[in-house]
Amino acid sequence: MSIPRFESAAVIGTGMMGPGIAVTLALGGLQTTILSRREETARAGLARALAQVELLETHGLAESERARHARELLAASTAFAETVGRVSLVIESGPETMEYKQEIFARMDAIAGADVVLASNTSGLSITEIASGCRRPERVLTTHFWNPPHLMPLVEIVKGERSSPEIVEEVRRLLEHCGKVPVIINKDTPGQLGNRLQMALVREAVNIVERGIADAEAVDLAARTGFGLRLPVYGILEHQDMVGLDLGIRVVDYVTRDLNNEPGAPRLMREMVERGELGVKTGKGFYDWSKRDPEEVRARRDNFVLEFLKGQRRRRQPS
Repeated sequence: MSIPRFESAAVIGTGMMGPGIAVTLALGGLQTTILSRREETARAGLARALAQVELLETHGLAESERARHARELLAASTAFAETVGRVSLVIESGPETMEYKQEIFARMDAIAGADVVLASNTSGLSITEIASGCRRPERVLTTHFWNPPHLMPLVEIVKGERSSPEIVEEVRRLLEHCGKVPVIINKDTPGQLGNRLQMALVREAVNIVERGIADAEAVDLAARTGFGLRLPVYGILEHQDMVGLDLGIRVVDYVTRDLNNEPGAPRLMREMVERGELGVKTGKGFYDWSKRDPEEVRARRDNFVLEFLKGQRRRRQPS
């Protein structure tokens, strides 16, 4: 069953995020429509969503009856105005440009009913600015799902300057009901929460490679097999408390003197982009992708997350 406040939803976008967001809502009991401008991309988005439901069912992360019902609740459409006009929640997952998001939110605000909640999946743009052209900015907020959204538990709920606290709480309850781990971000800040942490890590990782301290493979291996391995069950600030803040402050004081604290992207990244070394899309970045299969890397990531979620599920079941 769905949360009574939310009975139906629309998800705008059929790329890497939209279908997985739609799956989450359908598994929570909402009649969910994937919206796209073109019929073929709408159908493709629905096909991806259905495949993701099957994956979750196959791995025991969605009960058969729940998965069957979710498949019945999923649909795809190109009828933007009609769909937005009848649902109780819209989540936009389109291009990460302010101009696009402001335009589409103004359109939705003009079409949607007075009680409809409008959310963006933006990973860092200001939801306050996105809502600036809306008549009801109190009903606008961010719901930032992490990739891949059908697997990753976290959803960051970001309050705009005028977002209603009551609506934020309603959305938090809905996402929790859908099986996610919602975290409320109280201030509309660039990078929200998770990406602020991640960008600090990216900046120092590139700095290490640029200075010749270690190569890219060593950096990733250290992250995967060191502190990164314990992060799912042992948080950054938990660790500081566990080792003692008196020790922590000495280490932070000593190490931070040598960390990269320059504003903006590191010089090495800019030079790589200027050379056309964009990563997987051009065949070369920090790694030579002519010798590596990106699909194997994605599969390794997704399989690890699947096994972790299955382990969590087993631990919650009564013995």
